[in-house]
Amino acid sequence: MNWKAAVLTVSDRSFRGERPDEGGPLISAMLKDAGYEVLRTGIVPDEQEEIARVLRAWTDAGDVRLILTTGGTGFSPRDVTPEATLSVCDRPTPGIPEAMRYASMAITPRGMLSRAAAGIRGGTLIVNLPGSPKAAKENLESVLPTLDHGLQMLSGEEADCAKLKD
Repeated sequence: MNWKAAVLTVSDRSFRGERPDEGGPLISAMLKDAGYEVLRTGIVPDEQEEIARVLRAWTDAGDVRLILTTGGTGFSPRDVTPEATLSVCDRPTPGIPEAMRYASMAITPRGMLSRAAAGIRGGTLIVNLPGSPKAAKENLESVLPTLDHGLQMLSGEEADCAKLKD
């Protein structure tokens, strides 16, 4: 299935043009390589209401099944992406960030410091990735093979949960 996706970078410095956005383009390229069509990208500052506004607008438009965010998942007081994400979601999907943390901790014990969240709003899955391009890539690689199955179930397509994939 050719899923439609969006990528949102959350970064004060990238929003102000003080630092190039490396994470968003990397994630977009990974999605395209996996067969996704990236319909939109954007950059917002680390402001909870602005992040939530964009997530609501993109999900409510109904044309994307997956939104990946990058940035704002750490301990800094301005890292509010998980709060913004969970504030717009109807249902949390804790297994996705748990899997990303598990994969990250195999690389560095600092992986346990991630506060990434994931959830479903309407027919769209929203997943938070770290702001570091290296960490975002590693986290996305850890869950990308499973997202197709989750999106099939979310869209109402027949997805046999009991069948093992070769």
